[in-house]
Amino acid sequence: MKRLAFVTGILALAAPLALAQTSTWAIDPAHSEVDFSVRHMSVSNVHGRFGKIQGNILLDEADATKSSVQVTIDITTLDTGEAPRDTHIKSPDFFDVAKFPTATFASTGVAKTGSHLKVTGNFTLHGITRPVELDVDGPSAAVPGMDHKPHSGYSATTTINRKDFGVGPNFTAAVVGDEVKLTIELEVIKQ
Repeated sequence: MKRLAFVTGILALAAPLALAQTSTWAIDPAHSEVDFSVRHMSVSNVHGRFGKIQGNILLDEADATKSSVQVTIDITTLDTGEAPRDTHIKSPDFFDVAKFPTATFASTGVAKTGSHLKVTGNFTLHGITRPVELDVDGPSAAVPGMDHKPHSGYSATTTINRKDFGVGPNFTAAVVGDEVKLTIELEVIKQ
């Protein structure tokens, strides 16, 4: 009888641990991107994208606030739809992709705000690291992909100041806006 009570006690203690499961979700680079928008000459917005992203989300399925994310963005994939402009933006005048080909984001905290998440972290761009906060919608309900693995999605937004990262310091806000709006679309695959 004591043995049964002991085994039952251990199972009761182990049950919450079994429920508090962390899973790894890899970013699907074919279905993920970072889009940006910046004011040009104070009259229009120029849009572009970075099309190659990789990284992982460690998702605590019982408590999303205990999750974390690591992302690497390939800055060399910058595309505004205008080749001469892309060449200029990739030059030392702006991103200097020969010297700084990637940007990274590493989360430092996750908080729940209504139906959204606020993900804070360190964003490194152009060799400079600054804290940023992402407003995140997700994860979406998981669905089976063609690879027979669960797929889910996240959308996130933030605004950064390009000068905080040393991008285009010689261009005034009247020529290129200081604020850059980022929209991140991630499709992730459970590993």
